[in-house]
This record gives sequence, structure tokens and C-alpha cells, in this order.
Amino acid sequence: MPDTNRYDLHGSLGYQLSVTARLNEKGFEEALKSLGMNRTTWCVLLALEVEGLTKPSDIARFIGIDRTAISRALRQMEGAGLIRRASGADDGRTTLVAITGKGRDLLARATPHASANASHFDQRLTARERRQLVELLAKLRGAEALALNRI
Repeated sequence: MPDTNRYDLHGSLGYQLSVTARLNEKGFEEALKSLGMNRTTWCVLLALEVEGLTKPSDIARFIGIDRTAISRALRQMEGAGLIRRASGADDGRTTLVAITGKGRDLLARATPHASANASHFDQRLTARERRQLVELLAKLRGAEALALNRI
């Protein structure tokens, strides 16, 4: 009779995803830390500079964090001089976010680390395998994730 209480941790998808994600994050986060930033700061700067997002809610959605977390991150980043916030011209209740020169400089210094980290993992897969993996991971996250990925 099979042991129904036995769980194959190493064979589970959740375990494999978690371990792989931690490996992917570890080196990059150490590099970011050496620059005085974290992954959220990196993602906000990307959202502003590369994606052209200006509203906190859009930035939070792009990164995949909630409004409380984005508010905290923006407050810290503004204090560090990486971004500036202002009220929208049409609606004083709307906050608009912009990257500063200091933020652009930090993003430029972090980009080679991001590229190196991505390359470290990308080179293990063929282009077709990378596309398939991105599609499968988006599928696991749900239909809304497909819209966020540019495959």
C-alpha cells in the first residue's frame, strides 16, 4: 500500500520554482545591495525610465506589489533623491512620479548586473526553451500574467 502521507518535496513544482527563484535572485540582489539599492528600487526605476510609467498604481501593477509597498518604496526613493513626486496638473489628487538624474545614474550602474544575471540563466536554455518557460510560468500565474509578459 502506498504511503499517502509521503510528500516528494524535491519533485514538487513549488519547491523547484522556489529554489530556482532564490538562485536567480541571490546574485543579483547582492549586486544591487553593493549599489545601495534593492529589487523594488530597481523595478521602480525600470518602470519609470524604460516603461514610461508615472502613476504609483501603474508602477505597483508592473512590479507586482500592493499600494502600501509602492508608497513606502516611493517615499524612501524620494528621500534618497532617486525620484520626485508631484501632483497631477489636471487632478491634485493624482500623484505623478519621475526619475531624477541620480536615479538614472543608479539604473545605468545596475543594468550590467541585471544583464549578467539574466545571461547566467538564459545561456542554460535555448531561445525556444526560454519562450516556453516564460509562457508556462505565466500560465501558472494566471491569465492576467500573460498580458504582462512580452513574449
